[in-house]
Amino acid sequence: MKPAPWTLILILGLGIFALSTGAILIRLAFQAAGVQGVGFSLILAASRLILAALLLLPTWRNIKPQPLQSGAIIYAGVAGGFLALHFATWITSLSYTSIAASTAIVTTNPVWIALFSFLFGEKPKSQTLVGMTLALMGGLAIGLSGTESSAIASYPVLGNSLALIGSWAISGYLLLGKEAQRRGMGIGSYAAIAYSSAALILLPLPLLWGTSYLGYPPSVYGYVLVMAIGPQLIGHTSFNWALRWISPTLVTLVILFEPVGASILGYFIFGELPGMGVISGAIVLLIGVAIAALATRPIPSES
Repeated sequence: MKPAPWTLILILGLGIFALSTGAILIRLAFQAAGVQGVGFSLILAASRLILAALLLLPTWRNIKPQPLQSGAIIYAGVAGGFLALHFATWITSLSYTSIAASTAIVTTNPVWIALFSFLFGEKPKSQTLVGMTLALMGGLAIGLSGTESSAIASYPVLGNSLALIGSWAISGYLLLGKEAQRRGMGIGSYAAIAYSSAALILLPLPLLWGTSYLGYPPSVYGYVLVMAIGPQLIGHTSFNWALRWISPTLVTLVILFEPVGASILGYFIFGELPGMGVISGAIVLLIGVAIAALATRPIPSES
């Protein structure tokens, strides 16, 4: 049965808040450990997903071959591969560019979703494309302003490029997740398979990079646990659940609120003061989301 509109809004709002804390927790972990870069970023990415997968272990007993349609489990597993690539690149980007820039660029996925969605037969309306274009312009304005104003941006070209790859990866992850659920997989089963697949892919990478999982201050592991519960289980799972009921293009447009929330939190916690470009970009972004939301109809429920 399709949920009421207020339920969708409430869950998506909770998901946005949880996602907005992700970059903050990563930066706090960098500070607590006193290190950053590729190796430690892979530690955070792998540990976050390993803990999330372990917390979802009880849901595995609900995974059954029937009545799933053919390929549902494969779609969920491949989605996990895209999720692993997303976290490996995006978390690493925060070592080289600002919170505002990284979160804005990684949420440009409405453009890639609109392109990839043709593979699944979904063609955006013209109004959705207008709103998407405005939202993308606003997100890019936030990213460019954040890169110029933040002292943390030690290598912005690399950081922004990694965030862009992370955006491509999360686009594939969202589309594959929608297809797995369309083929009959429940959100609990999907999350368990996707998160576990991503965790298994990421698990050996820090060791291959020569970085240990051990030896960090206790606060680092505390931040990782909060990442697993908040941004991962609450944030990502909320949007995966919403994909069953509404367009993936609309879901990714709603996710564009993440750089706004992350930039606000970044100011209060790290003193990363948003400039006028960030504020102006946020206004354009919100207008674009509103236009696209009004133009996009929810996908009819099969239940």
